[in-house]
Order: sequence, then structure tokens, then C-alpha cells
Amino acid sequence: MKTENNRYIIGIDAGGTYTDAVLLEQPANRVLFTAKVPTTHHQLSLGIARCLRQLFADSPVQPAEVGVVAVSTTLATNTVVEGKGAAVGLLIAGPAKHFRLPVVSTSFLRGGHNHLGEEEEKLDMEGLVDAVLRCKTHVDAYAVCAAMSIVNPAHEQIMAEAIRMIDPKPVFLSHEVSDRPGIKERAATSVFNVRLMPVMQDFLNGMQEALASLGVAGKVYIIRGDARPMDIGNTLKQAASTVASGPAATAWYGLSFAPAPEALIVDIGGTTTDITIIREGRPIIDDQGSLIGEWLTHVDAVQMSTVGAGGDSHASVNRQGVLSVGPGRVQPLAMAVQSPSPAQWIGKGLRDPCVMLEPNIEPEDAAQDKVLTYLAQHGPATPEQLKEHFDMAEITLLTHLKELNRLQLIMEIGFTPTDALHVLGLLSLGNRQAATEGADRLAAELGITAEEFCRQVLAGVEQKIENAIIDHILKIETGKSMTDFFSGQRRSNLLDIRFSARAPIVGIGAAARYFLPGVAARLATEVFFPDHYEVGNALGAALMAGTVPGERNHDRG
Repeated sequence: MKTENNRYIIGIDAGGTYTDAVLLEQPANRVLFTAKVPTTHHQLSLGIARCLRQLFADSPVQPAEVGVVAVSTTLATNTVVEGKGAAVGLLIAGPAKHFRLPVVSTSFLRGGHNHLGEEEEKLDMEGLVDAVLRCKTHVDAYAVCAAMSIVNPAHEQIMAEAIRMIDPKPVFLSHEVSDRPGIKERAATSVFNVRLMPVMQDFLNGMQEALASLGVAGKVYIIRGDARPMDIGNTLKQAASTVASGPAATAWYGLSFAPAPEALIVDIGGTTTDITIIREGRPIIDDQGSLIGEWLTHVDAVQMSTVGAGGDSHASVNRQGVLSVGPGRVQPLAMAVQSPSPAQWIGKGLRDPCVMLEPNIEPEDAAQDKVLTYLAQHGPATPEQLKEHFDMAEITLLTHLKELNRLQLIMEIGFTPTDALHVLGLLSLGNRQAATEGADRLAAELGITAEEFCRQVLAGVEQKIENAIIDHILKIETGKSMTDFFSGQRRSNLLDIRFSARAPIVGIGAAARYFLPGVAARLATEVFFPDHYEVGNALGAALMAGTVPGERNHDRG
């Protein structure tokens, strides 16, 4: 049984670097057209609209004929990996041990209920008021979690009302996002929903604007991390459920095209590489809660691993002359426009990256921050130039730049694996001259040739992906990570430790063909690139939306 009016389905993958789309015709699951454009972070609707216009440019199918739109996105995952999202104030009521979560402030208060729903201790209202007053100027929203609120949510509801009386910012209650015991995991689930809220709000608004502008009026689904389509109306308050949206679509693409019932599905994007496994012809779902970053949550999702390694990972040289690749993402030199020649600025330490204002930043917005004002008046600058101009402590400046980047007010440009591919003549999508200038300067810092520098950058990405694949398999097979077996990422003068994979690799993403053959060779396995692998996530989303949840494991197209 198919979803209603779904002869034509659009699958969209709004990734951290590129936005992809496919137009699928049912019931044959025939791909009619595909499109790929750069993601426009400052206004997502622009990139989505451009991608859809490209999709329909030569198509006889009219936008109004599309009955279903299915959207996969790695934006939530990238938000976690890059440490972005809303600044959260967390308040915990109950006899919980102190724990750490990615928030601005955590306050532990007296209160909470027992497993029968009886009040364990009276809620500490004075402590609550003091906590909110302390952090209200530093947070964007609040998450509240009370002991056994899944049985009796009264204390969470009281906390929310009290917070709103002091600070009218959004408040998320843990019992509304999870009905499972485990106060730490429930708190983490709430925190990530809050952190992802502004990212998801911008994304949903932009996508709906783009669809409306083209006349697409079909039903819209967002792909959840547990490989289920979710109606767009339910997405904002369940933003954390989209953290594994990209890997879920990846796994679904693997179901349709893998050469064996068991396979490693590896999706290499600009910011991250996502790894999933299909077993016995279906994705492995972790229904006991998944890790988001390093934190266990109550979010059900495909068992996945995400590593900060991709085509746009920042390849930099520190003051000690050590090359590192990722996990942060920058705009490649070859793809940057209106940026100064890398020969004028790039080097080791704070001479990298180059910081620029995001396009379309209004003058009044820039005037509210001294760094933005400087960039608006003087143009792009390195952290070293900014540090000298403002006489700021390095840690203070870098923290401030990270915050401006989180708010998408600046963009950072630097050398990436994409640039290395340009220098080596393996890719020709952008400005090879800029990439070459960057490679020459950074290679000189290391005392090697530009070609050797580029090969080291690519090898760094491949090593990270290989380690992530091994770690993912070990976690599934043994419940332990690679570091439990051998710390130091297998580096030893006395041991030569190698791993072989018994399952083939299915590559997804435009960058996959450049990195995965080397990874597969070291793991002594094969790698496959099925049709439309460059837009595999978008196709996986469309295929998933083409069947109802109860039958999708039997109708794989």
C-alpha cells in the first residue's frame, strides 16, 4: 500500500554542505531527475528553492503534480558535531547525582516525585528563582526535568510557569519528549530538543517557503532518525528525533541497493561522515536510546556513528607544525568567492582561517558587535589580525568567533580535502589557483611539497573514516569501542594491528568515490557506488516515504 497521490515523490537531503533533490516516479521507483546545489546557511530557503528549480528545469512533471515530499537533513547532526544551536539553561528537580550536559548552566534543585507519583520533596521555588535570575541573560531557552515526571509532571509544570513569569523564553519539559525512566537520559533528550529548536525552526520555515514559491503542495514528511517519516507539523517539538535523519535515509538507500543482506553504508558529506549497518535486509535500530555526541538520550535511531570528517573539514597546521583535519568545517578555498588570495594570509596557528561576514548581514546587525563591525569596515581578517587589533586574549577571541559562527553571522574559509582534490587534479569544480596557493603556503610550514601536503590531508580523512568504521562495528559486535581494546588509535612501534571487514561498503555522497576506495582497500573489502549514489540520501528519503511504515521492510523497490 502506497501513500496517497504519490505517483511523483520528491526526496530532499538538506545537508551541511549541499542540498540534493530527486524526483521519483512510482510504482517503479524510477528516478526521473536529480539536482545538487550548495546549501545556503544564511537563508536555507534559497538553496532549497534553487535545488527544486534545477530539479524541475527540464522536467515535464509540474510541481503541483507532486503528492509527497520527504526531507532528510544532517543539519541537526552537524549542529551537535560543531557545538552550535541554542544556549540552554537546564534545571533538575530531584535527588539526582550531578551530571554534565552541553548547556550554559545546570541547576540541581530539591523536589521531584517517587515511582508512585507521590511528592518526594517540596519543590525548591527559591532556588528555582535564583537559578533563572543567574542565567537569564546567558541562555536562549530552558529545559526542565524533575524526578519521575513521567508519572507525575506537576513539578515540571510548576517550574515552567515560574520560569515564564521571570523570563519569557521557550521552556521544554522532559516528560513531553520522553516517557521512559532515567532522569539523566530524559534531561539530555530535552536539552538536545531545545538546542536544535532554532536550527529546526529556520529549516522548516525555509523549506515551506521554498515549496510554496514553486507551487508544491504535497504532503511533507521529515525523516526521523529511526527511519520513520514524521509529519512536518510534529517536527519542531521533536527536533532531536531528526539527529540521525541523514543516516536513516542513508540506511534506506542501502536497503535498496546493497549487494548483500549485510553491508556497511557510509555517507561522506562536507561536514561529517555517517556510518550505518544493514543486517538481514533491514537497518539496525537502537530502540533503547541513542548517543548524541557523547550523551545517551531517549531518542530512538538507527545505530550509527558520525565522525567530523568530510570534504570541507578544516585542514590546519598548529603553532607546533602539526597537521590536523577536522572536526570543524570551513568553506574550501576553491569554492570561496570575494575572499582574499590565500597567499596573503594563510599560515599556521591563528593565521588560519580567514573570517568573513555571512552574506546579507544587515548593517544594524553588524553594528551590535565589535568584530562584525570591524569585518564590515575592513573586510576579511584572520584571528591573528583580530587578536592584534582588539588586543584580546586568544581564548576569548576564539570563543567569541565560535559564537558568531554558531549564530551564522560569520563564515570561515580555509584549506580542506576538497582543496587537496583540486590541487591533485582529481576535482575541478572551483578555483584551483586558490587551492594551490593555500597548499603551497601550508606545505612550506611543514617543509614538504604541496603534493605531499595534499596527500597527507586526504590520508587524514581516510584514517578518520576507517577508524570510525572499525569503532562502529566493534560497538555493535562487542558493545565496546576501539579505545577499549587499544588506546592511541592503533599507533605502536611494537604491534601492527589491522582489521578486515566481512561486509561490503556502499558509498554515498559525491565525495565518497575519492575517499572510500582507499578505506576499503585497508579493510580488505569491496566498495560499491550504486546509481545516484551522489544523491543517495535524497533518494533514500523518497523511497522511505513511498511505503507506509508497516510495509516498508517488504517493499524495497
